[in-house]
Amino acid sequence: MARQTSGHSSTLEFRLAQEAINLRTQAKGMPLGVRRNELLRKARQIDVAGEVNKWLTSPGLQAPS
Repeated sequence: MARQTSGHSSTLEFRLAQEAINLRTQAKGMPLGVRRNELLRKARQIDVAGEVNKWLTSPGLQAPS
């Protein structure tokens, strides 16, 4: 099954960064509480996912031997 695209290509890193920004923006306007904490936690998880992706796609990564 082919994946649908919207006509523009963006990197996973860019999409992750945008989503983290969106979540932090949403959280900024919310009162302290569980939902706000969930949004901020998800933003941090996305930041980590971006770092892992950078590491996995780096040219210096060696295959296990």
